Amino acid sequence: MSRTYPRASTMAAISLGLALVLPGGTAARAVFNSQPLQQQRFAVLAQPIGQSDWKLLVLEQIKTRPLCWTPRSDGLMDPTLNTFNFSGICSRYLDSNGYSLRSGGQDLNVRFRLRLKQSGNRLQLVAIDPDQLMPITIGTATVPRRDRNGFVKINLDDGWRLERRVYQGRTLSHVYFAHPDPINRLLAEAGNSSSGGFTRLGAPQAPGRPSRGPAPARPRVANSGPIKLEVIPYRR
Repeated sequence: MSRTYPRASTMAAISLGLALVLPGGTAARAVFNSQPLQQQRFAVLAQPIGQSDWKLLVLEQIKTRPLCWTPRSDGLMDPTLNTFNFSGICSRYLDSNGYSLRSGGQDLNVRFRLRLKQSGNRLQLVAIDPDQLMPITIGTATVPRRDRNGFVKINLDDGWRLERRVYQGRTLSHVYFAHPDPINRLLAEAGNSSSGGFTRLGAPQAPGRPSRGPAPARPRVANSGPIKLEVIPYRR
């Protein structure tokens, strides 16, 4: 009985799939490279979802007109690509299939997840590893007000840039939030910044000697002259 063997292209696809699920992104680092992008062609936006949640998306302006997003007078961004057929004009990257984390040349899509977290009117884009205590901050924004039709623009922190994923010299439809430093250094810096409030308090002081309360008052002796002593006669 004859056997059917998979084609070489199928085997290559299987090998690539196995490489991508290895822990820590080690195999992905060997598979994928990246190339820089023109940052002004992209917008990192936070879309309000429901009463308090946020969704991260990245927009790319491929052609100069019409505009894919437009600043509003209230500080929010208007996603104008929703008002026309943006095929060939704009690109959208909506989830982990479209964007991921890259640090020190290492693809970290398996290990880290990108999340938006709000505290007051401050919005942070962070990378979270379930095995680490502290998230890594990638970008921040100020929320002027919440409007379901108005998106918030996220400004990337120093060192962070958007890059394009490359496979064997071919660019892919996937972007990285990339930093040149290795991930261990970024994690260490995140831990140091989180303890900054404690270091400002200074070194702990040694406990003082316990208080024994006020010293008991000495009895006052009236100043009325010599003290009269009782004389006991001596008897044999």
